Amino acid sequence: LTAQVGKRGEMASTAFVSHAINVTPAKRLQTGQARLRWRTARVKMTVSEPSGGEVPRSTGFWGLLRAINKFTRPHTIRGTILGAFAGCSRALLENRGMIDWGLVPTALLGVVALLLGNAYIVGINQIYDVNIDKVNKPFLPLAAGEMSSRLAWIVVFAALVGGLAIVYQFYSPLIFKLYAFGLGLGTVYSVPPFHLKRFPIIAALIISTVRGFLLNFGVYHATCAALKVPFTWNVPITFIATFMTVFAIVIALSKDIPDIKGDQSYQVKTFATRLGPAKMVKVVTSILSLNYLMAIAVAARFSHVLRSSFMLPAHAALLVALQLRSRSVNPESIDSVKKFYAFIWLLFYTEYLMFPFF
Repeated sequence: LTAQVGKRGEMASTAFVSHAINVTPAKRLQTGQARLRWRTARVKMTVSEPSGGEVPRSTGFWGLLRAINKFTRPHTIRGTILGAFAGCSRALLENRGMIDWGLVPTALLGVVALLLGNAYIVGINQIYDVNIDKVNKPFLPLAAGEMSSRLAWIVVFAALVGGLAIVYQFYSPLIFKLYAFGLGLGTVYSVPPFHLKRFPIIAALIISTVRGFLLNFGVYHATCAALKVPFTWNVPITFIATFMTVFAIVIALSKDIPDIKGDQSYQVKTFATRLGPAKMVKVVTSILSLNYLMAIAVAARFSHVLRSSFMLPAHAALLVALQLRSRSVNPESIDSVKKFYAFIWLLFYTEYLMFPFF
């Protein structure tokens, strides 16, 4: 056995030496160049952060799509889609005899316009807040270096023009004016010299107007116009417009809690930087709790119009869930605060999912 092993080892050594002798200088040069190209490609796929770490740069078609998806802030996209679904569904359920399936393409274009408007508003904010985001939200594509400033401007401009073109072509002058007004508010919120996000009360009012009133009123009104039925401020639409406007104020206040460090570094004054995370958690919990109590009261008062048997216990359950979740928040932990903010968005989505059944 030892002799066989030794013989095999001798044969392998002989083969290795024979191969080494037969490799020409040209082949060695080709191998070296191939290795150099491979190592260079690996270096190009990464970009150094100021912290010294490395972040994968988006490469190729799918990498570009991932960066653009992050740029549009998917959690806000979900809120916009659900808001459009809720308002449209409510109008259709109230006018079932007027449903025309030929209007589906126009409705889908409306959703696209809303998503483009959403992308414009969150995109323009990231362009002008890129330095702050490097502290508060280093995962965003501009702050992480996954997307160039030029590409960000292209996406934002395309979203602006595309959204305005769709609404102008397919919807009424009133809806176009409301849409343009919402984009204007999103612009002055982020863009100098206005930069109204510096003023906490004005910033909260802008966010609540766009995400609360304009979205809910605009979608319902546009659906009624498409069905050729007159718009009326009935109890359900009045409730959802009011409720979600207040809820949008809660989101505007709570979004600044995880961003205290970066806002303080760049002297951006928010309620969170002034009051601190512990007090802000109590503030947003209190406002949202009052909002749920209002919903319960509306369900009891208008039981002849609304499905109070569903609406009342549903909001009571959400109120209890909010109270329990708020008590588990550690204000000194950024991770805990971020999870609480994500929970607020989950409650936001839930309201839209329930609304067609009120």
